[in-house]
Amino acid sequence: MTGETNLSKLLQEMSPELNPGAYVFASVDSLDRINPNDVVGEFKEAEGITLIIEKSKADRLELHYDFVASWITLKVHSSLEAVGLTASFSTELAKHGISCNVIAGYYHDHIFVAKKDEKKAMEVLNSMAKRNGNF
Repeated sequence: MTGETNLSKLLQEMSPELNPGAYVFASVDSLDRINPNDVVGEFKEAEGITLIIEKSKADRLELHYDFVASWITLKVHSSLEAVGLTASFSTELAKHGISCNVIAGYYHDHIFVAKKDEKKAMEVLNSMAKRNGNF
């Protein structure tokens, strides 16, 4: 199944969903102590391996982190070749003083916002979807 590329349709059907819990970004040198099933996301950088992991699991592992986030999934199946979706929602969130960290999965885009901003971020994203439903 091919993902959607039409920006208007992506914005209209993005259907943001707030995942339960609190998440953190942590950097580790090795995955030896990490249960792969506990990791939400992983990216290898020159300085270390960035993990996205539930805060409670990071705390148990005594991982260092600076940012506690909420995880929002856009339920629309977006194509990895779609143009403008990330720019659209990140610009709108920025207008409301909300930073976002975006991960593109095969099927969906995932947005991590500061835990304190989760309610406002959901309001902004839902408002965008409603506005774009009125062509």
